[in-house]
Amino acid sequence: MSVLSVRQVSKSYRKYPNELVRVASWFGWRSAETQTLEVLKPISFDVQAGESVAIVGQNGAGKSTLLKMIVGTLNPSSGSVHVHGKVAAILELGMGFNLDFTGRQNAMHGLALMGYNQEQIEAVLPDLQAFAEIGSYFDQPLRVYSSGMQMRVAFAVATAFRPDILIVDEALSVGDAYFQHKSFERIKSFQQMGTSLLLVSHDKTAIQTVCNRALLLANGQIIQEGRPDDIMDYYNAMIAEKENSQLTQQKLTNGLTQTYSGSGEAKIMSVQLLNAKQQRLDVVSVNQDVQLLVRVKVTTPISQLVLGYALKDRLGRVVFGTNTWHTQQLIRNLQADEEIEYAIHFKASLGEGSYSVVLALTDSENHLNANYAWLERALIFEVINTDKPVFEGILWQENNIQIHREKS
Repeated sequence: MSVLSVRQVSKSYRKYPNELVRVASWFGWRSAETQTLEVLKPISFDVQAGESVAIVGQNGAGKSTLLKMIVGTLNPSSGSVHVHGKVAAILELGMGFNLDFTGRQNAMHGLALMGYNQEQIEAVLPDLQAFAEIGSYFDQPLRVYSSGMQMRVAFAVATAFRPDILIVDEALSVGDAYFQHKSFERIKSFQQMGTSLLLVSHDKTAIQTVCNRALLLANGQIIQEGRPDDIMDYYNAMIAEKENSQLTQQKLTNGLTQTYSGSGEAKIMSVQLLNAKQQRLDVVSVNQDVQLLVRVKVTTPISQLVLGYALKDRLGRVVFGTNTWHTQQLIRNLQADEEIEYAIHFKASLGEGSYSVVLALTDSENHLNANYAWLERALIFEVINTDKPVFEGILWQENNIQIHREKS
């Protein structure tokens, strides 16, 4: 069942040359100098009960505008939003709070605006205060709070009662690591009870951990929709995209999506995972010695070249990553048609499961200056446990448990 239905919703503003023209427009007068700024173009999507959807995009893409129209604090220029159930939202930090009120007063006021009566508010207030964990500051004016403390109160208010839809817009990024973990635990518990989630964040790990679908916004419209890891791959490649570069996605035979971007001065020609006998591997044993062999060809003279690689688990979370800038193995003054072979030796100290290799060719420690090539899912392999004791997690480590039993 759909708990949220967005149909052809758009938002635009008029920009007037001066205040006189603005006032005259109230009486129907129009000026040729008046401009229309289209912040959000007509978009449509649905969110089902219990579904978690990430909304991703660069600053100015229209994410916050869209959320405000869903919450009802902003009216759309066209289209409609239909919400079925109770909505709780954390949008701009401190939005709806009064700096002269105490944390307690703001909490009570916020819950009243959400439609809860005095009896319900008084019953939940002790738990709300305990969750926020700001001590005596709860009865101090909000103006003496840090941004992290404001975030604690805002999140505690929004989640004091389990909503049908929880909307979070980047706000958790200002909290400390402890409270972020605590907040995501509450979000996940709500999800298990059927709450739908709309999350705006640039935190790839958070999105891939709690969301099962993602929407990518650019220039006020949805340009991609799908699995969070596919969307985040495309989004990261889009950020790295430079003039004259390519950005493509293709479906692999296993159903996964491979994302490629780059300007092409250097290209990844092949990648293989090999064992000690130089035999190609698709399946690796826990802690097995392996070699990642990458062949690169330079197509245009470049001053320097850096290879980066990362291992990701099946959820797209980076298990390990580095590059030849950090290992101080920079190659300089490369000519066209030169070929380079990188042989990366490591132990597959990983838990059982599926893993992928990400490759990048740049000119420095990151891809922000030059992105010659970026290849997600350059290679996929399975890790199985053939000779280790049973263990949990994505990391294998040697351990020695010593037990000393004292006789009575």
